[in-house]
Amino acid sequence: MRLGQSSNPVFNRDRFRSIADSAVSSEPMTINGTINKTLILFGVLLISAAFVWTRVSPENFLTFAIAGGVGGLILALVTIFKPQWAPISAPLYALFEGALVGAVSAMYEGFMDGIVIKALGLTLSVLFVMLALYRTGVLRATPKFRKGVIIATAGIFFFYLLNFIFSMFGGGVSLGNLGLLGIGIQLVIVGVASMNLILDFDNIENGVNQGMPKLMEWYSGFGIMVTLVWLYLEMLRLIALISGRN
Repeated sequence: MRLGQSSNPVFNRDRFRSIADSAVSSEPMTINGTINKTLILFGVLLISAAFVWTRVSPENFLTFAIAGGVGGLILALVTIFKPQWAPISAPLYALFEGALVGAVSAMYEGFMDGIVIKALGLTLSVLFVMLALYRTGVLRATPKFRKGVIIATAGIFFFYLLNFIFSMFGGGVSLGNLGLLGIGIQLVIVGVASMNLILDFDNIENGVNQGMPKLMEWYSGFGIMVTLVWLYLEMLRLIALISGRN
């Protein structure tokens, strides 16, 4: 298992090397430090999401969603290509992504009471289960495991991209119209997102073992947040599909 091989673009070899080259501190990253930075980012995201939740309406939903989504994407790219900025760009990413999460969550909650708390609970449960499976060695980021997750994640990305392009011309596929097949596809997507956590844990552990600089704590926390936001949004869609609301 080599550091930097992950389907999460945050955790690739070039990014890790860039961080090591740009770091000015010789103090190494730690597991506890990474956990603390991740919790800070998670807190920023929750505060931002809660703020937007109380102010979003059908009239301004797109404004919040687009601002959060576009701002989050830009800051994610900035963090990936300028990892030395992670202590600033990662919290800003969490802030903007929280706006997207808050707007989308409010929309789903308007269709189905209680869906947000269910999706959040399931997302956190998956996080802890994946962590337990990784720590106990039940799931390890072997080369075959990595390759499978990377291919599956890339396939999902291209599926969403093509579906978006087709939808602009009146086509596209709605999983809600596929019945049980749509639910099955969504379950696979959730499963792939969950497996990405194993790769993220492995890269963080390898970073600590290889003495990566302290800066990597913010960067690694950012990487975990990217996966968790994706997983949470997919959980919302899965619950909606099962309930026949999507």
